[in-house]
Amino acid sequence: MLSVVLALVLVLAGVLVYTVRKSFPQVDGSLRLPGLTGNVEIYRDKYGIPHIYADTAADLFTAQGFVHAQDRFYEMDFRRHLTSGRLSELYGKATVENDKAIRTMGWRKVAEEELPDLAQSTRDYLDAYARGVNAWLSANPNASDRSLEYSILKIQNGAYQPEKWTAADSVAWLKAMAWDLRSNMEDEIDRALALTKLPKERVEQLYPGYPYDRHSPIVTEGTIDQGRFNQHAEPQQRADRAIAQAARTLDAVPSTMGTDDREGIGSNSWVVSGEYTKSGKPLLANDPHLSPQMPSVWYQAGLHCRKITEACPYDVTGFTFSGVPGVVIGRTDKIAWGFTNLGPDVADLFLEQVQGDTYLYKGQQLKLETRKEQIKVAGGSPVTITVRSTRHGPLINDVIGGAKPSGEANAVALQWTALTPGRTADAIFALNKAGDWQEFRAAAALFDVPSQNLIYADTTGKIGYQAPGRIPVRAKGDGTWPVPGWTGEYDWMMAPIPYDQLPSVENPADGFIVTANNAVIDPERYKPLLTKDWAHGYRSERIRDRIKEALKKGPIDAATMSAIQQDTYNGFAETLVPALMRVDLAGPSGEARQLLKTWDRMQGLDSTAAAYFNAVWRQVLTLTFDDDLPEAARPAGGDRWYEVVRRLLDAPDDPFWDDVTTENLKETRDDILRQALASAYQELSDRLGPEVKSWRWGDLHQLELVNGSLGTSGIAPVEALFNRGPLAVAGGKDAVNATGWNVQKGYEITAVPSMRMVVDLSDMDKSRWINLTGASGHAFHENYWDQAETWAKGDLLPMYAKPESIKKAAVHTLKLTP
Repeated sequence: MLSVVLALVLVLAGVLVYTVRKSFPQVDGSLRLPGLTGNVEIYRDKYGIPHIYADTAADLFTAQGFVHAQDRFYEMDFRRHLTSGRLSELYGKATVENDKAIRTMGWRKVAEEELPDLAQSTRDYLDAYARGVNAWLSANPNASDRSLEYSILKIQNGAYQPEKWTAADSVAWLKAMAWDLRSNMEDEIDRALALTKLPKERVEQLYPGYPYDRHSPIVTEGTIDQGRFNQHAEPQQRADRAIAQAARTLDAVPSTMGTDDREGIGSNSWVVSGEYTKSGKPLLANDPHLSPQMPSVWYQAGLHCRKITEACPYDVTGFTFSGVPGVVIGRTDKIAWGFTNLGPDVADLFLEQVQGDTYLYKGQQLKLETRKEQIKVAGGSPVTITVRSTRHGPLINDVIGGAKPSGEANAVALQWTALTPGRTADAIFALNKAGDWQEFRAAAALFDVPSQNLIYADTTGKIGYQAPGRIPVRAKGDGTWPVPGWTGEYDWMMAPIPYDQLPSVENPADGFIVTANNAVIDPERYKPLLTKDWAHGYRSERIRDRIKEALKKGPIDAATMSAIQQDTYNGFAETLVPALMRVDLAGPSGEARQLLKTWDRMQGLDSTAAAYFNAVWRQVLTLTFDDDLPEAARPAGGDRWYEVVRRLLDAPDDPFWDDVTTENLKETRDDILRQALASAYQELSDRLGPEVKSWRWGDLHQLELVNGSLGTSGIAPVEALFNRGPLAVAGGKDAVNATGWNVQKGYEITAVPSMRMVVDLSDMDKSRWINLTGASGHAFHENYWDQAETWAKGDLLPMYAKPESIKKAAVHTLKLTP
């Protein structure tokens, strides 16, 4: 290892300046791009955001592939290795466990099966995109031409050459998106892990129901009652060893869009009718909450047919994924849309009885399906694994650890909707050319996985909401616990919930729609089970309150929408602070507690009270629950734990308050709150100094932008090349400005609004947006992280739509010719 480090330092010192600039893309002048049928213009503003103009759809997506590769090819290459379970080809034995987990689920295999079922036009566009990527790759054959990362990889893996891009590479990334935006799988396995230490009734305390009496669901109009749907609770089966092994496999799946802290995944979106806006047309806002990555998971772009025709129907601007053609979130010339994670229960864990190469199902021993997977390892010998599957899905417990015990409930199979071929790729292109509500809903019907809350607005004034997705119907059970697979009682029905029975609303009476991962609809009015594991509505209710407050003052505008995105209010402080103030307290922590008396509950950078409150909250959670729960099931924070603690505050002698590690003592609520106040004071004194008034939330709550691959190499000179920060950032977990952090790890930010967008349907040129980092994936390029400070301040950039505005803002123009 030492020799490798020394070699790295020498090479970096010698080639850094040359290599860095050599890989920067050409953005002016003219280039020949094989595969085009006509000329293409690409206009980039000072932030490097491209707007592409072409005469045919094929040329448009070919150029998009070329542009993505110019700025982000290493990221694209890294992603396809990740989604194929081939990271070890790049990084050696350190990523073998990650590859085992991905190969077991078979993302790439499903993507390849999906391709033939897609529309012919979608396959054509995927192939056109690949042509553009490969044209760039052919023009840049050397490592130093492509990206700094390849020059560094060459030191350890000199023989590596990236292969040509394929349509399956693009589709496989959609499986990664589905994985990170999956539903309650972790909740399901955490329940089972918690059950290894606690009785079931105490585990259920940790998963309180959604507070429908205090927090509104998304859809509040209409009634759907389908009596044929079952949702009986299932008996809990024990399989402690297999569950623990399965949990290790799930932990080994690398984060792609999300974060290791699953409770940080979420999003905000809302739309306001023109009836309540200054312009008389709708306003739409969206900010998906994902892990902070360098470069950002998003790439801003505009895709424009010079003349809109049936053959070239695209005039769309928004946020794209490098490696995938089209726009994922954004607006056309007529409509705008946003996503938040709906989070339906689309994955179940089935406990299985495995004996040798068979498993029990309805009294018969059935043959396990098996396949061999060979993992190539840079600098090492290949590793071969055997993936075994039941009718419910792959066995995820024997991937890591290798144990294959016999007996009752000795294995865990994963059934997940995304492991069945779908048509999400079709949905992207259909969304990108939709011109009205009917076309939008038709496009949404194709969006199989991940199931999202889709909000909508158009230039005619219509607003709407649609829940899409392939959501299973269970013969029995509610999906909250692992279930026995051998009985067949808990199998999924052949058909999912029909699309026309999924929640939808247009032009609601109150004039706005808010989605923030809250419950979609009250189960008293809607019988098909979507999930029981929603976010608990603190963000959504705060957004609703802010909209109502703004409307009292008159019609709102885009600036109001942006201000709401920046709201840092802590929704649980109104409950916890009074309880903290009632506790008898002596010593220096009393001075710190006084901060909470006049605190406005906002979590700005300079807030002293926010720093102390969050430190107390961290202590409350760890002191109350860590002694009772296995490490993997301990609280990370967030609004589920708001509801858990809310109920415990009314039960001062509940067993959770007692610290089981203290012999001959029985702690109560006030003992834990008192200790939390004192421990928080001591922690901040040690970290920020003893002067209470000098504490600042921004000194604790900071964002490091870490490169998704080499940024965690463990080699300081390499990490310094690719990582950026820190940035002090306002907000907090389950504030509207949802800059999440994990109470088990510290105050450093683990989830962020990965982008922000506000669309003004009265004049698309008045729309605004921001990305977390920048357009470029090239370290040291001026657009590598030039949006980050603007993002951290809460500001937005112009999101131009009109050709004249785009051309006026352009600082670079590149012409591509056939």
